[in-house]
Amino acid sequence: MKEEDLYTPLKKYLENQDYTVQGEVHECDMVAVKGEDVVIIELKTRITTTLLIQAARRKEICDSVYIAVPIPPGKSVLPNYKGLKILLKRLEVGLILLRFLKTKTRVEIVLHPVKFEQRMRRKKQQNILREINSRYSEFHKGGIPTSKERITAYKQEALRIAFFLNQSSFEPLSPGELKKKGTNPEKTQQILSRNVYGWFDRIERGKYVLNPAGKEAFSRYQKDYPDLLEKLKLS
Repeated sequence: MKEEDLYTPLKKYLENQDYTVQGEVHECDMVAVKGEDVVIIELKTRITTTLLIQAARRKEICDSVYIAVPIPPGKSVLPNYKGLKILLKRLEVGLILLRFLKTKTRVEIVLHPVKFEQRMRRKKQQNILREINSRYSEFHKGGIPTSKERITAYKQEALRIAFFLNQSSFEPLSPGELKKKGTNPEKTQQILSRNVYGWFDRIERGKYVLNPAGKEAFSRYQKDYPDLLEKLKLS
């Protein structure tokens, strides 16, 4: 498919909306005019950085700028569709999808170029700061594969609890005793109760031990991170 293949069905669609349409006008792939309404549309066979840059530059000419791309054969939506719409909303650029069917081409205007209203996600920002402030150390460099385990603040605290329980051998400890040894006062009870990783056993009311799975896990983390105790502020 070529970019020109998008032009004819989109032109027909716009002319049915009483627009006058011209192609290749001052480097714009497509310009539609109806009265004082001017619309610029950039055509591409797929989403590219070049396409987004072109659309952003066209915003210097008029407010109504769209990009138009075909939906890949056999697909119902574009790759990373939700993320693309977030980006286009920030650029204040509209999105037109062309769906090539057996007997016709369907034009779908899925996003109009409207003024972007900045909304700060305060809760998400607070979650990021809480995660940073709760970590004892940085375990990973940025950009590691998504398949690799993250040592989050929650896991770091669980490992500290595992360390103290492991030190006590088979002697059970209460959350209060663990807090005195240096675990987080606000998270110790929650981590023990939820037991997300399956490391802890409650052998009596308010008393916990590190079970075999927890001992194996702690040993494995020490092998994977030779400086584990230093990172967890335990040495």
